[in-house]
Parts: sequence; C-alpha cells; structure tokens
Amino acid sequence: MSTIKSSTTTTTAYQVVADTTGALVIQTGATPTTAVTIGSDQSVTFAGAVSLSGNQTTTGNLTVNGNTTLGDANTDTILMTAAPSIGGAGLGMGMGFRNRIINGAMVIDQRNAGASVSVDGVEVYTLDRWKCIDGSDGVFSVQQDSSAPAGFNNSLKVTVTTADASIGATQYAIIRQVIEGFNFADFGFGTASAKTVTISFWVRSSLTGTFGGCLWNSNGGSPRCYPFTYTINAANTFEQKTITIAGDTTGTWVGATNGSSAIVDFTLAMGSTYSGPAGAWAGSLYLSATGATQVISTNGATWYVTGVQLEKGSTATSFDYRPYGTELALCQRYFQKDFQGTWGATYSASDALLTLVHAVSMRANATLSQASGVNISIDIVGGAQNATSQGITGGGSSLTRTGMSVAGLTGRSTYQPVAIANTGTQLSAEL
Repeated sequence: MSTIKSSTTTTTAYQVVADTTGALVIQTGATPTTAVTIGSDQSVTFAGAVSLSGNQTTTGNLTVNGNTTLGDANTDTILMTAAPSIGGAGLGMGMGFRNRIINGAMVIDQRNAGASVSVDGVEVYTLDRWKCIDGSDGVFSVQQDSSAPAGFNNSLKVTVTTADASIGATQYAIIRQVIEGFNFADFGFGTASAKTVTISFWVRSSLTGTFGGCLWNSNGGSPRCYPFTYTINAANTFEQKTITIAGDTTGTWVGATNGSSAIVDFTLAMGSTYSGPAGAWAGSLYLSATGATQVISTNGATWYVTGVQLEKGSTATSFDYRPYGTELALCQRYFQKDFQGTWGATYSASDALLTLVHAVSMRANATLSQASGVNISIDIVGGAQNATSQGITGGGSSLTRTGMSVAGLTGRSTYQPVAIANTGTQLSAEL
C-alpha cells in the first residue's frame, strides 16, 4: 500500500511511502490519519465528510453511510435515472410523495377489475381516482387495459362507441383526477411563493394532432385555469408528453384540508364556451385549449393514457413508482369494497346491524352502496338471505369504520349472529 501523508517536518509538505500492493492512501493531520483510500479495484473510500458543489454525475453503484441530505425541497431538483436503494430496500423512486397523482400508472381498478364501463351523460369513477365525465351527445367506454409503454403494465383506455360529430358550445367529455388539499397545499398556489409544476404522461390514440387538457383550482365560481396542449405525432403509438406550468400566484386554492384542491383534466371533447388560449393562467372556466382535437367526434376512436405524474419543478423526472400495496392504500382513502365476512347481529326478526372496519382511514365519512346488480347477501344460522335494503346506522360513520343496517330478512330471532356473504358492499369518500 502506497501512502501520501502530511509531513511533520518544516522542509517538506508531504511524504510518500510507496509499495507494490496497488492501493493508495492519503493521510492528513499533524498525526497523519487516513482521509481517503483508493483501492486496487478503483474503489474510493472517504473517512470524513464530503462536500460537493456544482453538478455531479455518478455512474455505477453509490453507497452512502450515515445521514444524507439531497438538496433543498423548495429550491433543488434531484434527478435519478433508476430507483435508489437504502439499506437494501428499494424505494421505487418514491423519495416521499413526489407524484401527487394517485394511480397514475393505472394499476388499481377496484370497482371493475378491468371490465369496460360505458360513460353516457354521467359522471362515473372507473379506474381508481379517475373520474370520467360525459356532457356530450356521444358515448364512450373506459377500461383498464394491458396496452402500455415499456416500464408500465396498464393504461386507461377510452373507446368512442357513439360519436358526437358536432360538439355544442357548452358540451364536454373529460377524464379527470381531483387532488386533495392535503396533497397539494405545499405547492403554494395562490401565494407569491407558488411553485412551478410539471405534468408528464404517456399517451396513445388512433387519432393524431393537437389535444387538450387543463390544470385548475376546482372552483367554478372563481376559476383559475391553465389550458394546455400536447401533440400526438403517430397514430397507435405511445408517446411521452411533458407540460411545465408556472405556479399560480393568484386566485383561491384549497389549502391543507381534505377538500378538492387542484384538478388535472384530459379532454376528449370541449365546447367553445369552456375552451381558451393554451399556455397561460386565466380567470375563466377554460377546461381545454381552443382548437384541440375532439376525440369523441370520431366513432371507434381510441385514446390511452398512463404514467401520469404531477410534481414540483420544471423538469419531468422518471415516474414515481410506488409499491402496489402503497398505491392501493392511497386509493382506499377514497374508495373501498369487499367487506365479505364482516360480522354483526340481528336486532329483530328482519333487521341486523354490522360494523364495516375500513382498510385505511378514509378522506371523509363514507357513503354506502352495493355494486350494480349485486344484492347484499347475509349469512345467518339456517342459511343465507338477500337483504332488501341497507343503510348507514343512526350512529353514522367515522373515518375508520361505518355502521351498516340491513333490512328485509325473514324469520330471524333477536341477537342472532350474521355476516356479509358476498363482495358487493362498497364505501366511497371521493372528491
């Protein structure tokens, strides 16, 4: 091992002690102590703190022991081209909650499990956290699809099943995600410190041209809207798009509450009343850009989206993959289903009470329903029966549990055990 070390004499600044083992050690201090070791395999070990200024590029594995600070969350952007690992546990590029879109990779579909949903003059949630809205004379279907760009497994697919060739001034068709105030307040919108944000996504369509969307404040009475455009160059090919938006310093944006804050819209159709100039904040309800392609005007047209990300900064970073269980739990704050096996008891010959324990704390007190076409089946001593109705008990619900009453049972005795025997029961606290 060769050594370069600080000298204890006044005639030379350093001493070199050479040998043939191939390693190199640099020592400092009045009593020389190892500061840097360069191994024969070109590995470098620093014994003390390391301060780096300017842009740094690391190729290969980087191991850091001890506390590590990566930039200032308010001013710096940390770019990583692969998922980091700390203590052997992959972070999935999470680094906290960088992507404020939930289910941006379209992996969660609790309600429909990949089945197609027809959207005809209604507002309906399809894939988790994605609301589909039709206010046109057309009809489109939405479903989770396995077509996706490299690195993704699923997309949200739209298919136009009935075209509306002439979109009226106040008509629209939208794919939307509403972001909760708690998840957007730190962006500082509506203040002088509003942060620049970047929206990135992968999109594909059977059509080409200029398409539209919008980032806005969910306040129809006092709107702050930023219409944007993106171009699909090749039909039936996934392309990644990036939209960078300067933070809105004016207007009213919901802060750190569980209410609706920011909305991201992808528009399939938009009438002239709700269309405006792209690339600027407006105080009018402009939910798309003027002249954008009207997807719903072409029968059989398809449109896919996945990898949707909304983050701080002016650069689109790689997609913030989160573990499946984490993504599911984020979705369950707004929707949960399948309470099969939940126990309760009768309190009369025809009625029973049960308590649904939530998988995670929900955003707000939930509304209770049954999946379409599924009667609630109650398993009781003597066999299962379908209840004729269900509701939330007089005690109401909390963020962690919901009291449920069922009626229409026959021939029961008081305090007889009961349980939910099927998977149709569902709770919603959507925005």
